[in-house]
Amino acid sequence: MIIVQSFLQALGQIGDPRFRKVLLLGVGLTFALLVAAYAGFLWLINALVGDQTTLPVLGEVTWLNDLLSVSSFLLMMVLSVFLMVPVASAITSMFLDEVAQAVEDKHYPTLPPATRIPFGDALRDTLSFLGVLIVANLLALILYAFFTPFALFIFWGMNGFLLGREYFTLAAMRRLGREGARKLRAKHATTIWVAGVLMAVPLSVPLVNLLIPILGAATFTHIYHGLSDDRR
Repeated sequence: MIIVQSFLQALGQIGDPRFRKVLLLGVGLTFALLVAAYAGFLWLINALVGDQTTLPVLGEVTWLNDLLSVSSFLLMMVLSVFLMVPVASAITSMFLDEVAQAVEDKHYPTLPPATRIPFGDALRDTLSFLGVLIVANLLALILYAFFTPFALFIFWGMNGFLLGREYFTLAAMRRLGREGARKLRAKHATTIWVAGVLMAVPLSVPLVNLLIPILGAATFTHIYHGLSDDRR
């Protein structure tokens, strides 16, 4: 099966120095983004509440700011469980070209040079993908609350669809352009979604999940080449 074969090929290349570089960049930028978001949230609380406030009956309350700060920290910790990996996946997508090139250098050395995606376009696509992932995962928190027994399946299905769609498109764009990638993705939508779900499942496993964006980028590069071979 093309998905399993592609994943095993990607796994065999996990020690590539270019993979490690993208991994460190993706994780580092993700932590920086989450820390910045938490700092901004604290600043907003301080701006709105200040060091003290006055409540009916209770009068002046000086500990409310501390309570909100602790609560915001706990909230960010909970949200980071759901958002850390999607954010890391979005950021990693910005460097997918380097991962894909490493895969092609090893497994497809006879191919002509791929069209590199300009940094501005890659950044725009990353920010767009990041926004979709964050909004989708935040909205999914509502579904998790109502359908708690199915929370993991919702997480896997939704993120699998989004990750598979984005990673395959980025891998295919290097060879086919945006429109060609869209057409090939539509033709093999089920295969791409299944591959995305298999990529999303390990996102629930701490530490292992940090490797998934890199493995996903490499896997979808192999999947693209397998599917494009089928087309010819």
